[in-house]
Amino acid sequence: MVFSSISFLYYFLPLVLLFYFFTPEKYRNIILLVASLFFYFYGEPRYLWVLIFSIVFNYYYGRFLEKRKKKRPLFLAINLLMNFGILFYFKYFHFFLDNINFLFHRNFSWAYIVMPIGISFFTFQATSYIIDIYRGKVKSANHILTFATYLSLFPQLIAGPIVRYETVEEDLKVRKFNASSFSQGIKRFVIGLSKKVLLANVLGECSKSLAGLASQSVFSYLLQATGNTLQLYFDFSGYSDMAIGLGLMFGFHFLENFQYPLFAHSITDFWRKWHISLSSWLKDYIYIPLGGSRVPTCRRYLNILIVWMVTGLWHGASWNFVLWGIYFAVFLILEKAFFLKFLEKHRILGHFYTILLVVISFVIFNETDFSQLVVFLKGMFGFSHLPFSNMETVYYFKNYLIVILISILAAIPWFSFGKGKMLSNEKWKKIFSFLEPIFYFALLLITTGYLVDESFNPFLYFRF
Repeated sequence: MVFSSISFLYYFLPLVLLFYFFTPEKYRNIILLVASLFFYFYGEPRYLWVLIFSIVFNYYYGRFLEKRKKKRPLFLAINLLMNFGILFYFKYFHFFLDNINFLFHRNFSWAYIVMPIGISFFTFQATSYIIDIYRGKVKSANHILTFATYLSLFPQLIAGPIVRYETVEEDLKVRKFNASSFSQGIKRFVIGLSKKVLLANVLGECSKSLAGLASQSVFSYLLQATGNTLQLYFDFSGYSDMAIGLGLMFGFHFLENFQYPLFAHSITDFWRKWHISLSSWLKDYIYIPLGGSRVPTCRRYLNILIVWMVTGLWHGASWNFVLWGIYFAVFLILEKAFFLKFLEKHRILGHFYTILLVVISFVIFNETDFSQLVVFLKGMFGFSHLPFSNMETVYYFKNYLIVILISILAAIPWFSFGKGKMLSNEKWKKIFSFLEPIFYFALLLITTGYLVDESFNPFLYFRF
């Protein structure tokens, strides 16, 4: 079940909200837990046990670790080996086996393994919980129901954002109904749903059509690369908006996961704004323990490289993801060493530089076949003796031009430029208060219409 589906919007969510708000406050975690386990079972019945095992194992291990004063580093290591061992088996074992076969000319084989959805997200959440107990940042959950609700919470269970226990610890204990937060949650959810259905899905269809052209052109490759970048942004940021909105409806306050990253002026700035929950997790639990920026320069750059190789592998068990991580590591190191201050001073130039590098990065991200990656990049930059454009490319460009333009405009933080001044005016306040509910209701109706008639509705980050 995905958020952008009729079954979720008009059956699952209304029923859960109904039961939740008609249940006494002290039993609401039970409602959320049952709903979350059903939500996961609906999408992944075969591997519900993996999530339940992670809940039980990490809850009791957290209690155990908190009470032990000696040999705690060893106990922490055992937990990390168990958590990441499960993740390795389901996500990376075949990748590891394929590389062993290639390097040593062997033919080892193993039964096909289906990766449980969301395993990277709930593994990282469970691990952060254990490490924070070890560091003394949080106390272990006082009841398994509390921890189970945290780890399985359906708004962010299968595609993030990665929520740390300390962020929602108080919300798990006490949540009072707040009409303002509930209203904000609905609006945030509708915005995310619209991003997903009206922009990401349409952009995905555009890129799919362009990829299937009988004859390619430089322009068709450029359009595909741009469309793929915008699709991935609106797909994932839309999901994060929906997750944050759902959290607000149920009384949880998740941290922001995107802050208009395509408007960044450097790669360093881009990664402060893209998938913030993952970036901060990797910084706090890998980069800083490695020494962070407190070590000599060469070691610092090595730390960056290690973190970004892990970032690449987190996204998928394929060498293109490793290359994607190294690609970003190289530019992050170059910026820190030479020209970050220049980019911060010349932001317009920095925006163009960043967009170009980000678009290229998502070409690498999307192409698991290196030979096809080379073909794509050569075609995109005019090194394949292709015409700049052709009739088929122009046809699709005209058909999708409006959506592409709206997507580009939607990736820019326009409201931060003038909304504050406008809303300080009483006249504008009245206009906004009157039009706002009409706007959101219209968006919901339009997206529902699209969903009823639509077959192309994937969530790209489910595979991570």
